[in-house]
Amino acid sequence: MKIGIISYSLTGNNETFASALASAFSAEHIRISETRARSTNTCILDILFNRVPRIIFHFTEVTAYDLILFVGPVWAGKVASPFRACFRQLQSRIGNYAFVSISGGALGPNPKLSRDLAKWLKKDPVSVIDLHIADLLPKTKKPKTSDTGAYRISKDDARKLTATVETELRKIIG
Repeated sequence: MKIGIISYSLTGNNETFASALASAFSAEHIRISETRARSTNTCILDILFNRVPRIIFHFTEVTAYDLILFVGPVWAGKVASPFRACFRQLQSRIGNYAFVSISGGALGPNPKLSRDLAKWLKKDPVSVIDLHIADLLPKTKKPKTSDTGAYRISKDDARKLTATVETELRKIIG
């Protein structure tokens, strides 16, 4: 199965994760970057007003892949807004896709994530794997968003998370 990985990362966590996944799946890895610096406020405003930020993204051969694996953060229960411009470019041509994230998780799961993806890409994902930094932290106390926001995953964390994704995707793609 030929897999293409498209990633966006604000903190570097999903970049580390996407790189590990690309290595594990021998996949092409395309990164989304933004034309402007991003702040917490712009993240919130993008989510609240459904804004679509300007991005730098070059990926035209979406039909050459059996599966597109989007890797990126979840903001306020929704896919990070820089994906929106990418989704607009790809929605009429995309086949099977999955979404994988390592996000904070201090506030719990993101049950509406599949619906948000389907809204932007006009079709349901074959899988949504929503992993949380909160699960990587010591269990001595309930993590706060400040704890998860400050955490940077290590290469060892990325390898462990990749194993989880491999297991889940193998159930779907064989």
